[in-house]
Amino acid sequence: MPLLILDRQAVAQALPMHECIEVMATALADFARGAYRQFPRRALRCPRTPALMGLMPVFKDGEEPLWGLKDVLVSADNRALGLDSHQGAMLVHDGRTGALQAILDASELTLIRTAAASAVATRALARASAVRVAILGTGAQARAHIVALRLVLPEAKFTLWGRSFERAQALAQATRATAYEHARDAVADADVVCTLTASTSPLLQFDWLRPGCHINAAGASSRDARELGSDVVGAAELFVDSLEQALEECGEYHLALAEGAIAADHIRGELGQVLIGACAGRTGEHALTVFKSLGLAVEDLAAAAHALRNAARLGIGQRVRW
Repeated sequence: MPLLILDRQAVAQALPMHECIEVMATALADFARGAYRQFPRRALRCPRTPALMGLMPVFKDGEEPLWGLKDVLVSADNRALGLDSHQGAMLVHDGRTGALQAILDASELTLIRTAAASAVATRALARASAVRVAILGTGAQARAHIVALRLVLPEAKFTLWGRSFERAQALAQATRATAYEHARDAVADADVVCTLTASTSPLLQFDWLRPGCHINAAGASSRDARELGSDVVGAAELFVDSLEQALEECGEYHLALAEGAIAADHIRGELGQVLIGACAGRTGEHALTVFKSLGLAVEDLAAAAHALRNAARLGIGQRVRW
């Protein structure tokens, strides 16, 4: 059967952010209802290379079942080469026969679905009156999050901080935002904060944050790395994309637990559970809410399936014999 290949440009065309936000909302809700079987992801390291390989398998049940596998390579050295830190491919297979149906560029897919998931979390957990958004980070995710959050908070004003003030200024100029030299100043009046960095140590202090703030923490993704310290996590109503995955690899949770700042049951629930009403969201106007986004294969498969439907309708992508 013919195999459809979507390169980075084709994925971007077939997966508009406004559509992906709704796809993520549906996928996370369906995940909470048991429509997906997500398997533990594997992180493979080799001392001879800075690139880490992640393997993310998932199965979607239903009338048209699908198997998916994302092969993603992450290298912090890529920025110096002018490359995205995330490289790889998303494989989509027929859920019954196992036949390979499509290969999609994983970098663009991950970029869009991560920002879209943060938009879903913001819509579900931030205060309805939120109008100020702080972005910590200056990479591709920062730009994607500005696009996504403008769709759910169309009146929002954006502030930016990055380790390079020059990069922050350049991004601010390109996105109609305001850059700050210090993270504290960037988040001082923010209703929503997005942490989107490669930092392995805390970026924020609790007393910097406005009461009622919501945080999307989408950077660190291992047990020994965190963007939020124990003071922030301990004070927060903490929500995750997958409880099973968070208990395995969420540094914000494990490090705060080891430091005695939280109890083992500190995680309130999954975002999908909030979306279907199985778990309460924020408890009040002054609550600090955190969505810890580790990134799910569920999100990748849902985004890929939607992109493939759009690609077929638009007649884009390359078909090859397989």
